[in-house]
Amino acid sequence: MNRDSNEKLFVFVFTLAGFWLIIGNYLLGWEFWVPVVVLFGIISVWLVNVSNRIEQDLRVLFYFVFAVLIVFYHGIHVSSFFDLALTICLAMIMCALFNRAYMIRILLAEYFSLVLIHLFNIPGGEQLEFDKLSISRILLHMIIVLIVFFVSGRGIKDRVDDEEERRTNRERIEANDASMEDFLSNISHELRTPINVVNGMSDLLMKKGAKEGGSIKKAGIRLAYQVEDIQDYTECKRQHIFLEEENYMCTSLINDVVTAFRESDNTNGLELIVDLNPLTPTMMRGDIKKLHKIFRHLLENAIKFTKAGGIHVRMYTEPVDYGVNLCVEMTDTGMGMSRNAIWAVSDGLYQDNKERNRSSGGIGLGLYIVYGFAHRMGGFVKIESERGYGTTVRVTIPQAVVDPAPCLALENSFDGTVLFHVRPDKYKVPRVRDFYRDMVASLASGIKVPVYPAETVYEVERLKEKMNANYIFMGQEEYEENKGYFELLAREDIVVAVSADPGIIIPEGSKVLFMPKPLYAYAIIKVLNEGQNATNIELHESEEKPVFKGVKALIVDDEPMNLVVASSLFRDYEMIIDTAGSGKEALSKYHDNDYDIVFMDHMMPEMDGVEAMKRIKSMAEDMEKEAIVVALTANVVSGAREMFINEGFDGFIAKPIDTSDFERVMKNVLPVTGTAEEGRDA
Repeated sequence: MNRDSNEKLFVFVFTLAGFWLIIGNYLLGWEFWVPVVVLFGIISVWLVNVSNRIEQDLRVLFYFVFAVLIVFYHGIHVSSFFDLALTICLAMIMCALFNRAYMIRILLAEYFSLVLIHLFNIPGGEQLEFDKLSISRILLHMIIVLIVFFVSGRGIKDRVDDEEERRTNRERIEANDASMEDFLSNISHELRTPINVVNGMSDLLMKKGAKEGGSIKKAGIRLAYQVEDIQDYTECKRQHIFLEEENYMCTSLINDVVTAFRESDNTNGLELIVDLNPLTPTMMRGDIKKLHKIFRHLLENAIKFTKAGGIHVRMYTEPVDYGVNLCVEMTDTGMGMSRNAIWAVSDGLYQDNKERNRSSGGIGLGLYIVYGFAHRMGGFVKIESERGYGTTVRVTIPQAVVDPAPCLALENSFDGTVLFHVRPDKYKVPRVRDFYRDMVASLASGIKVPVYPAETVYEVERLKEKMNANYIFMGQEEYEENKGYFELLAREDIVVAVSADPGIIIPEGSKVLFMPKPLYAYAIIKVLNEGQNATNIELHESEEKPVFKGVKALIVDDEPMNLVVASSLFRDYEMIIDTAGSGKEALSKYHDNDYDIVFMDHMMPEMDGVEAMKRIKSMAEDMEKEAIVVALTANVVSGAREMFINEGFDGFIAKPIDTSDFERVMKNVLPVTGTAEEGRDA
């Protein structure tokens, strides 16, 4: 038991002993005033315990003093002399709960003092008659009291030693944790630095038209993800996860899934059905980076273990008092998981096939990381699966709502009837057809527009005439089977939209709208709102690239290739770039030049990035100007961003450099000079 439980047990036993003494005092005719004192003591002990205003060590001492007085009063009477040993033993056992050796020593001294008072008839004591039986009982009682004393003392010593050992172990673990953090920081830096170079140089190769650049970059991104996964797994195991909360658009999560699927090696021809509930709040607040990772791991696992059929992604919210519960479901038609495998996932390092020649890749950390992140954010994960039938992973995470407006909505002027033309027999796995039906039903319910299914061209024609349908959505196969018919409908001012692969051949002058796979709600709403004039159907295409024309930047890094990579990337934003290979060189260049922003590496010889940043800030203050310094580092252990911001950096960008992170940080620390189009016009 813990100390609080021991304290309550002591108070309870003390109370029973006190009431027993009051009853005994009345029956044996002892001093009439003592029961009042004992009752006062019981009430005082309970008040001290319940109020909890005094620190525990003082409370325990208060209880002990009353216990000693009760034992003394009980033992001083001749009529209770032979009960004294039992009373002392009980008191020793109870005091031993607090691991205070001095208490049982005082009780032992009290016992022998009372025995001496009775044996030698010390003034103040009562006369005790001795015979052989009495003497043998006294000796037996003394032996029992001594045994209880030594056993209690041994128990106290063992528990104190155990506590000391636990304390030492905790200190050792904390020291190991600190060492592990340093190790992770170093290993992350050492691995991410060359990965940043590989990714950056592959970008340069692609700009020059080298076909090999794309393959190199894919390998670099994969390696970066695996390094990141090992780091995330370690932090989940140690339960040392920092949250970095910020406002984000819910559509960015879906766009992340769609982009990741398009970039995946989809050799099995899987369908991705994305079901974003239109009523999901437009903007929420949470750790968007960890949410991205959760989506990535769920999608990678679904692709990895699905050989035929498709993947159904659902995202919706449930309103609660603190905001919403963000619910994400990833359902696949893959091989499924056994019940034992589901139980094993939360322990980490689960892989369905661990043999060297396994067909699935990865290092088996994804689902454990999903569990760790979800629990850290106050959510939970539920897995439903059946061997041979697929798996559903449901993640629920509480989020604050910043903008409660629906993320997708039709314009008030919308007036139309929608048909979905999907041939049911084209899917080898029937569940894929059900996924599409569920997605359409969810969309129709969210935007409150009736949607009619049409499985054949005959039904399309019939419903078009009957319902006066003016919007028709379909797949590529349906379009190609009756291309002439649908091209004719499009010329009749009926909006015909086709979800198609990038390689589809489009007839010249076609008015049919082509939406790249996978089909999801954003593209559909865009078409419904804009009709045949719909442009920028893709979510990411609607976001114009910012430019930072004329911004003078100093990049500081001790790795020459990192300087090449960062310089090339930043020049794409029309920035004026200068470089420094060390902290000392950065100080010299900052003193002699006028820079708008400094990008500072962390781990550098002689002078690290933190010290260089502080010296630059101090120099700028002396020069009566403002220095903006952004950490550009491969040190991305959990909480690194907060650490750098607390040290005084104005922003944080991780290596390998992600352009979206770079743009976001630049928008926060500098005014945007315009968009890419505006920059060209200028």
